[in-house]
Amino acid sequence: MTSLVVSPDPLSLPLTDPRLNDYPFLFMVDPRSIDLDDAEAEALRNYLLNGGFLLVDDFWGIYEWTQFYRALKQIFPDREPIDLELDLPIFHAVFDLDLKPQIPAVGMAMMGREQGITYEWNKPGSETPHYRAVYDDKGRMCMMICWNTDLGDGWEEEGTDPWYFKEFSEKYAYPLGINIIF
Repeated sequence: MTSLVVSPDPLSLPLTDPRLNDYPFLFMVDPRSIDLDDAEAEALRNYLLNGGFLLVDDFWGIYEWTQFYRALKQIFPDREPIDLELDLPIFHAVFDLDLKPQIPAVGMAMMGREQGITYEWNKPGSETPHYRAVYDDKGRMCMMICWNTDLGDGWEEEGTDPWYFKEFSEKYAYPLGINIIF
């Protein structure tokens, strides 16, 4: 959907692989059970503080946040994630978003369509989407955390259902993804 040239094949590397530094953008999906050892936490911290960027997406509810936050404190024991306000450029850089979207998984969207429910009702604390960031010492966003939303489903499920594509992929997932990359 953009003129960016990207590989169609995903690459999965261990966090301790030195080749990680060859890639400026990492995408972590569904970190609900993330478990880092000290070497992995240190490698990711070094990657992020040396110019890398990590987008974290698709985890829901208080329990999954607690699990992720534990790993985040291993990576950055001295930093806290900051809630992103809607007036920040990341929500307006290329596409102007008027809200912080909650993009449901396609299956949850189909089940909640009649009631307008976009959260995972089986996971307490998932009602509100949160966009948070961790910044490096120079004020550069090195990690964006998208909690209680699933941008990835908006990118990968565009052909599943025309309604889902129109309501979530086209309106929110693609525009926000392009803004983040930009």
